[in-house]
Amino acid sequence: MARFEGYELIVGSSLDPQFGPVVLFGAGGQLVEIFQDRALALPPLNTTLARRLMEQTQIYRALMGARGRKPVNLGLLEHFLVRFSDLVVEQGNIREIDINPLLASPEGLWVLDARIILHPTEIRDDQRPRLAIRPYPAQYVAPFTMKNGEPVLVRPIRPEDEPLMAQFHATLSERSVYLRYFHMIGLGARVAHERLVRVCFNDYDRELALVVERQEPETGARAIVAVGRLTRREAQEAEFAVLVVDRLQGQGLGQELVRRLVEIARKENLKRIYAEMMLEHGAMRRITEKQGFAISPGNEAGLLHAHLDLA
Repeated sequence: MARFEGYELIVGSSLDPQFGPVVLFGAGGQLVEIFQDRALALPPLNTTLARRLMEQTQIYRALMGARGRKPVNLGLLEHFLVRFSDLVVEQGNIREIDINPLLASPEGLWVLDARIILHPTEIRDDQRPRLAIRPYPAQYVAPFTMKNGEPVLVRPIRPEDEPLMAQFHATLSERSVYLRYFHMIGLGARVAHERLVRVCFNDYDRELALVVERQEPETGARAIVAVGRLTRREAQEAEFAVLVVDRLQGQGLGQELVRRLVEIARKENLKRIYAEMMLEHGAMRRITEKQGFAISPGNEAGLLHAHLDLA
């Protein structure tokens, strides 16, 4: 009945005994079981993960344009997969959901058939399978005003922040890098794709990085100007670190990031957080002392250890 030329796709979700809800994408239509061209991913998805999911299938090559045909709107398809994964995450009463076929063409997307199976009503919320990947912790997004009166946004990092993080590292002085990492790391090593993928893609149950996002007054472009990271080392203990671009040091960003990391640690039921810092890093020592941290000599010469018991 749909008189559009395009490609028939399948988008779905079902429960895995170990990983909980899993998102499926691939070639759809009547021959979906014959071709078996599909890929799986764990929700929630972002645009980067949605594109990686599509790239794992054979039909993706056709979607980019084949035999003189126009490519489909891949950006719209990414957005569709992200919103679909949001549905799976937010509606925990869905046990299975299939969209087959999803017709994709250069003009748009059309859902031609779909089915949804819900959990039995007697199953409580706490009995449903949990997500393998924790959703983006939007509750930790909040504005902040620097000492100069300029507004910024403090938020958890996202995988798509990789380009902004590369620009962030390009603005750091050698001294700021040395005080943060205790030795010099070249810019090439700091912005390597393999490293930034790990930095930007957080398992929020184990690691949570807050970035400070600023709109550059000269260009209006978005920029990351500070990063604070909280990393679990044990079940109820975590280490933190903070790094601020040189041109905005002294504007209260470091103090605010440490304050928010302490607040997050309490909400995540951690009992202790700590940081290692260079003996010459006077600014970080003053920040931690203001937040109530106890300061003691570190395990190595030239280092200080700051810790705060949250119990």
